[in-house]
Amino acid sequence: MDWQAEITAAAHRIDPHIRRTPVMEVDNLIPGLDLALKLEHLQHTGSFKPRGAFNSLLTTSVPQAGIVAASGGNHGAAVAYAAKSLGHDCTIFIPETASPAKVEMIRRSGVEPIITNGVYANALNAAAIFEADHGAMSIHAYDDVGTVCGQGSVMREWEAQGLDADTILIAVGGGGLIAGAMAWLGGRRKLVAVEPETACALHAALAAETPVDVEVSGVAASALGASRVGDICFGLASDMASDVHSDLGKKQQIETVLVSDSAITAAQRSLWQNLRLAVEPGGAATIAALMSGAYSPQKGERVAALLCGANVDINF
Repeated sequence: MDWQAEITAAAHRIDPHIRRTPVMEVDNLIPGLDLALKLEHLQHTGSFKPRGAFNSLLTTSVPQAGIVAASGGNHGAAVAYAAKSLGHDCTIFIPETASPAKVEMIRRSGVEPIITNGVYANALNAAAIFEADHGAMSIHAYDDVGTVCGQGSVMREWEAQGLDADTILIAVGGGGLIAGAMAWLGGRRKLVAVEPETACALHAALAAETPVDVEVSGVAASALGASRVGDICFGLASDMASDVHSDLGKKQQIETVLVSDSAITAAQRSLWQNLRLAVEPGGAATIAALMSGAYSPQKGERVAALLCGANVDINF
């Protein structure tokens, strides 16, 4: 597949429906590090996910029964927003463990979510039953070419905005966002996949050399809590991780690092206190990796981090 051509087509397709999110250069967040930030948490519905949702809906024929999705929050809000924007009916199932901020974002996107008992797997099962019974179309949160190409438009946009970095940190759940970045970049820059210690599907898959199920918990579980990494992400990451030729001096172009819940919440506080950026735990994971030392840049290494989500409970 010509990923760059597909991502370029997706970017043009979704352009009328998404925000061109800003970038920021900061030197006061982490001592001794000049850092470029992509503020994708300012996207519609508070996450990057409308990019993939719009691309998926604009490249398929939607049945009369409309769209159905299961979500921990951000995917559901994005699908609801995209579906309503394009005039489609939409049904969203979310688990009772979803944060109030994400439930409210789905409502504000025009859909009253159906809250299921238990965890995400229960919501996914309910959505599958609804899809079978009603003939609705399901939009996958991360493991679909249309979704990945939509998410890849983030990196395409960032480079067009003058991204000057050797290394880019991206938080990973199911892998749709970093898959889009890998597909667009094709190894031209190093990517650091940041996962919580208690939700590390990509790290586990690369260690096992195949996608495997993992236990999921922790403060970022609603955004980064995929129990199994997507096949598309795993395939791209495996190719990059194995493409190392030490005799030619070629460096590995993807690295996975793990961060603790305490590091994530500390990064959230720092982003708010120093930059007045309100992000959810998943959105703070990349900064947590830098602040905690889970990823330590080399001297002179130009570093960038993507902030992917903003659906956090704040009392104003």
